[in-house]
Amino acid sequence: MYYLSSFQEIMKKTSIYHQPSFHYLLDSEAQEETREDYDDKQVVTEIMARCFIPTSITTTSWESFHFIGHEIRITEAMDCYGAVVWPSALVLCYFLETNAKQYNMVDKNVIEIGAGTGLVSIVASLLGAHVTATDLPELLGNLQYNIFRNTKMKSKHLPQVKELSWGVALDTNFPRSSNNFDYILAADVVYAHPFLEELLITFDHLCKETTVILWAMKFRMSLRLTYTKPVCLSSSGTWKRTP
Repeated sequence: MYYLSSFQEIMKKTSIYHQPSFHYLLDSEAQEETREDYDDKQVVTEIMARCFIPTSITTTSWESFHFIGHEIRITEAMDCYGAVVWPSALVLCYFLETNAKQYNMVDKNVIEIGAGTGLVSIVASLLGAHVTATDLPELLGNLQYNIFRNTKMKSKHLPQVKELSWGVALDTNFPRSSNNFDYILAADVVYAHPFLEELLITFDHLCKETTVILWAMKFRMSLRLTYTKPVCLSSSGTWKRTP
């Protein structure tokens, strides 16, 4: 956007800027950007329409979400960042549901790191995956409560909940010989960056050659709420934007 603006200022000083074909090029680029903004806003609207926050005050904080034809009730703990539903979790849930053919979860081995409240793991489980939801020890109680409350008698495979501290005792708790994950899911796990190296070490340890990482995050340097598509990491280690 900044590049285009500077380019326009330069071209104003030349005769080519006044040619109709150049105007058409700029107009086409502006229209494409407008369409992308409109599409993003539509997706954000659809995702937010799936959320319900009760107006009455209760002793337990909870929210309701609608994915895969199910109402999912999530209990939060407001005293801990890891026990709150963050926007990227909603984006990843929406992505899994709307791209279920391309990223088929049925009978796949799936692990979520930094599972938090468990919403993403619940959706993956409802889509038919063998799910292992992981997080820090202090979050496991609430995580397990949410997952079993929303998947019992509803999911094809009962999810597991395990402790996972990034980069810590990986060989002991998740030996490479038994790692057989088709997908690694992560949503808003880089709110702060001090443990980014440990996160990447954990990704590397859990991956096999065919493992796909679906990682959704929100860039918080901007004040504008945007829809951020998940990022896919192929087995070759090359990052790419998902379609």
